[in-house]
Amino acid sequence: MNSIKNSHERHVIPHASAAYLDWTALQSRLRSQEHVLVNGRDLTIADVVAVSLYKGTARLTDDPGDLQLIHESVAFLERELEAGNVIYGVNTGFGGSADTRTQHFERLQSAAIQHLNVGILLKADKTDPGSSRNREDGLLRSHALPTPIVKAAMLIRCNSLMRGHSGVRVSVIESVMKLLSLDMTPVVPLRGSISASGDLSTLSYIAGAIEGNPDIFVRVGRGDDTTMILPASETLKAASLDPVRLQAKEGLGITNGTAPSCAAACLAIHQANQLALLVQLLTAMGTEALNGTANNYHPFISAVRPHPGQAEVATNILHFLSGSKICPPSTSSSAITRIGLAQDRYALRTAPQWLGPQLEDLLLATRQVTAELNSTTDNPLIEVSDSNTGRIHHGGNFQAFAVTSAMEKTLLALQNMGRLLFAQSSELINNATNKGLPPNLSFDDPSQSFTCKGFDVNMAAYAAELGYLAKPVSAHVQVAEMANQSVNSMALVAARYALEAGEVVALMAGTYVYVLCQALDLRCLRLEFGAEVGEVVRGVLGECFFGGEGGTGEGEEVVVERVRAAVLGRWDQLSHLDLAERCRTAVNESLGAVLKCLAECGASLEGVREYQARMAAALERCYADLRVEFLRCPTTTDYISPASRVVYDFVRKELKIPLNRGVEDHPPLLLQKAEAKKSAGVKGSNGAVANGVGQNGGLAEMDEELAVRSRTLGTMAGEIYEALRGGELHDRIMKFGEEAGLWGC
Repeated sequence: MNSIKNSHERHVIPHASAAYLDWTALQSRLRSQEHVLVNGRDLTIADVVAVSLYKGTARLTDDPGDLQLIHESVAFLERELEAGNVIYGVNTGFGGSADTRTQHFERLQSAAIQHLNVGILLKADKTDPGSSRNREDGLLRSHALPTPIVKAAMLIRCNSLMRGHSGVRVSVIESVMKLLSLDMTPVVPLRGSISASGDLSTLSYIAGAIEGNPDIFVRVGRGDDTTMILPASETLKAASLDPVRLQAKEGLGITNGTAPSCAAACLAIHQANQLALLVQLLTAMGTEALNGTANNYHPFISAVRPHPGQAEVATNILHFLSGSKICPPSTSSSAITRIGLAQDRYALRTAPQWLGPQLEDLLLATRQVTAELNSTTDNPLIEVSDSNTGRIHHGGNFQAFAVTSAMEKTLLALQNMGRLLFAQSSELINNATNKGLPPNLSFDDPSQSFTCKGFDVNMAAYAAELGYLAKPVSAHVQVAEMANQSVNSMALVAARYALEAGEVVALMAGTYVYVLCQALDLRCLRLEFGAEVGEVVRGVLGECFFGGEGGTGEGEEVVVERVRAAVLGRWDQLSHLDLAERCRTAVNESLGAVLKCLAECGASLEGVREYQARMAAALERCYADLRVEFLRCPTTTDYISPASRVVYDFVRKELKIPLNRGVEDHPPLLLQKAEAKKSAGVKGSNGAVANGVGQNGGLAEMDEELAVRSRTLGTMAGEIYEALRGGELHDRIMKFGEEAGLWGC
């Protein structure tokens, strides 16, 4: 009876802590290269991820007690059959045909597998890449379940069978594990499971593989990241395995379970938990980029509405903002000097209230999937007591709605995370809402450059598709199989859609990371400019109104600060104008405030026209010089928080994705410029380059810059996306939090 206990019950802990524990478990597994132990009790999501995605290995337990329980269940089943007792699927037909009886137990199991091997695969799915036989309609995608899901399903099903409630011999389980250990993965149809009596058809292809069915195909790893496709009959020979002759209940025992649904769910929840942490960090970065306030996330706000998810999100974002010079926590209860809206818009201000419920749902979904990993999902079940007696239970543990429930929560959580990313990104790209940044986050003149506009449209497309994917699959259940399966969970479909939704959210996150890095650079450039404008104003006012550069008028510093504020106020509202026009307009439209200040301090107004011309020219020169210097030596990391710096440095330094300079970074224009420079640098008779730069100096640097910059915006966002999907960025975030003590473990 001890095998029924679930060893994964644990107190509810914060989502970030749970994600950290899973991450450390995965890292430990990958570093140690120890086998995942398959004993029916201790399988984790990290174990499944290690085996299915990172070539981790697994082995069956050799614990005598575990093996004895399996032997006893097989023996008890045999005694029940000898006694003439009716046992579903062992001496009866299946489903709505269970009113038939037979004594041909082994033949019945063959019949089970035969009627379940009905999925549709393309010829291309069953032949090696490049084969002339796989030239099908170019519109057709693969009809095979992704290999990592099948690997995970093999692992999970064996773990369930090792619990000793299914009457499947150890030798049969070992055959499946042998294929898994040799990187031999059955080619399984993508569609066809309603996850009612388990994922019957899906699992039947694993059963067909160990039977040696010549029309079941197996993807065999070659050890060099390439694969070949072999019939199962040839695969078994290559694996030194004999074909399995399924005995009583073994065909049903292999197929009548939720392993494929649970496998896909493990991978989906693994991705979703990573994305949930990333979205919180990106919200902190968005708060900086939008010059928002950390007070959105003050603990008091969550304390008076004590939802644990909301409190955790607020705490996490505050931690991520710690050390920021752009939006440090304020000690004031109100932003007295704030210009424009008195508070941040919803995408920032209500992020804890929006994301908090998603964390709570993901925590529950993770617990549901983890419980399913270590469950017996079969029918009938064999209970063997310590006295070597037992009982056959006919029930419904194959019904996978626990997985459906987990995946529909995950789907909705992903959709809501994506919606928040879209809202923040749109606010950041739009100069009407981004607090002084240029439209489309263009570094050069906005009349000729539209850097992030295309990303804004892409994000809308992603968000719309994500909303469509997030519909509950369970609302579309159909009655199946002679009306016997009147309710069915559709868990595998729900998990597949959750994986697809995770892919779309990752696309949105990768895009938003690019947008954020561009915006943070521009925000920090704006801060540098704001710091310089005071000196510019002081100099021009001194020259035009205060009798010299130094200025001696009483109250001059007050005037300088008020004029500076007036000029910058208009500057931020005129970001849609090209630089020269922006400077002139900002000076002209702030003139009323300037004249008022000057009149109040008794200064002569004779130099007004000169002031307008000089101030516009000085502002233009100041910003242009700062822009050149910022390109040479960006100061962004001096302003942003250490947490934001993890993402920013990863993009700028590791992926070598630079600040976009505008239309001049369009690859064809870069190439034209490079070719023109090379032509101008033809060697003279003395071997020197005509422009004075050695051939192996400037030209080499030019080639390096061309290589870095001559990528489309989409390619650069794609590189961020792939790093995100591959876990590299997540690893850095988790390590940062570990060192900073953020995860509460």
